[in-house]
Amino acid sequence: MPSGPIAITPGDPGGIGPEITLRALKFLAETRSSAPECILFGAQRTLSATAEAIGLEARINDCAKASRWPDVSVVSAWEPATPVALGEMTADGGRVAYAAIGAAVGQAMCGEVSAVVTGPISKEALSHAGYPYAGHTELLGKLAGGVETCMMLAHDKLRVSHISTHMPLAEASRSLTPDRLRTVVSLTSDALKRFGLEQPRMAVAALNPHAGEGGMFGRQDIEVTAPVVEGLRHAGHDIVGPISGDTVFVRALAGEFDAVVAMYHDQGHIPVKLLGFNIDPHSGRWTALSGVNITLGLPFVRTSVDHGTAMDIAGRGIASEQSLVEAIEMAEKLTVPRTSSSSSRGVGT
Repeated sequence: MPSGPIAITPGDPGGIGPEITLRALKFLAETRSSAPECILFGAQRTLSATAEAIGLEARINDCAKASRWPDVSVVSAWEPATPVALGEMTADGGRVAYAAIGAAVGQAMCGEVSAVVTGPISKEALSHAGYPYAGHTELLGKLAGGVETCMMLAHDKLRVSHISTHMPLAEASRSLTPDRLRTVVSLTSDALKRFGLEQPRMAVAALNPHAGEGGMFGRQDIEVTAPVVEGLRHAGHDIVGPISGDTVFVRALAGEFDAVVAMYHDQGHIPVKLLGFNIDPHSGRWTALSGVNITLGLPFVRTSVDHGTAMDIAGRGIASEQSLVEAIEMAEKLTVPRTSSSSSRGVGT
């Protein structure tokens, strides 16, 4: 169990975040004999309205003391005069989400909470509210003092960290530098040790098709990735690459690697989400999504859901809490005290 309560930010109040947060707390209380103590950072009135809308009998209390279901403690960092309507993308929704994240990070930085678990945010709503961040990863790195971070997605035994995430593809190719690659590999190795893998095996995906095909399709894999990987191997890392992106994830699933370093957002997200989506074969609709987003490099543990706000189904009582439950349980796992072999940098995915 973590040494302190877990902070949860439900995300954009107009999306499914408040709903899946309450459902996740209820699920953990009903299925575990020792459910974690949690404090929500968000908008109390919106959470109360959500509980009523989906028929959950929760007691939403405005306080900073950890609680267990059906008592839900909420720190209202900022709340609009009128609760944000479910299913609507608004600037107020962005303000609520930003204030909650800022308050939770502040508590994590001073050790009042053991981890931060975040629900889905709307980047558009954040921008309308005056906070034009590309996503949680970039925002958290800024709030934590400007530390360098990277995103890792984890589903079962497939773990994928990213050189770049929320940027145009043309810029993503320029983000591959020797320093960035070494940083992401180091953060990935540290995270894998936190998972209990003392000698993690890593692979680096190629940026270009066929790892550049001898330079015919680009030279980044030849001139940047290959020499950096060789240097890392000489430094003691169990690492190979560049490996063509159309085969490296299959090899990871086969157990050859403990993690893959992907070059850009879609290269890393598609294989993880393809495995994580549960599709109803009769309706063709997805019913649940398994997988956790972890931010590496923060001075505290941060995990998150691996999906968006889904405002089109907010408040209808059909959103799945599975990914958030996994994120909470991953946060618990990562807050276990480090071994002496681990580095001092934090894991937050």
